[in-house]
Amino acid sequence: MGITMPREAASAAVTAQGDDLALLGLLQLVSPALPIGAFAFSQGLESAFELGWVKDEASLGDWLTGVLDDGLTRCELPVLARLQRAWAERDTEAIAQWDGWLAANRETAELAAEDSRLGASLARLLGSLGLLPVGRSGESPALPAGAGYVTVFAWAAQVRGVAPRQAMLGFAWAWLENQLAVACKALPLGHTAAQRLVERLRPALVAAVDEALVLEDNELGPALPGLALASALHETQYSRLFRS
Repeated sequence: MGITMPREAASAAVTAQGDDLALLGLLQLVSPALPIGAFAFSQGLESAFELGWVKDEASLGDWLTGVLDDGLTRCELPVLARLQRAWAERDTEAIAQWDGWLAANRETAELAAEDSRLGASLARLLGSLGLLPVGRSGESPALPAGAGYVTVFAWAAQVRGVAPRQAMLGFAWAWLENQLAVACKALPLGHTAAQRLVERLRPALVAAVDEALVLEDNELGPALPGLALASALHETQYSRLFRS
């Protein structure tokens, strides 16, 4: 004789399974093993090493805190939430608007190239997995031409069923992990020191998402003149490991 599950329990099990799949989809999306080439970019950090602005664990922590507070919190994270909502609402105009806004805020050729190349790489990967938006009437809009990384990431999070807040946390975590990987390669920074910085900055990632979620459109915009200068100088740096 078969055993049947109560309707409420069955519904809860289906919901839990959906949440589990969304979590696994997010982990896949933010994994360093995701083959989009993010490891090749330092976002100006390598230049900050060369200039002596960042030279040890303490100064790296200060640099990352500044980039998080004045950069991601006011740029990528709030726009990621807006883009994910636009994808959910099939709002082609809003998707194009925010994708263009992000492109306009890339202050150097290297930062612009990083955003477009990562976006193109992630789009190719999603295409190979059958996960690109179809762009047909009544269905999800197509990706804008030359869509940047945040725009494609927002679509991937949406199609995987990841809640916006979790998508923002995942994006911030991927940024932090990439920056620490850069430091471990280019600085005399050990992995234990990197983990101390993770412990220091984990609460800051949560606070950044909290703030990003309540910012109005007219409050957005990064203020990172030091990073922009470092990135510009990196374009002519004699010896380098990274493409930005």
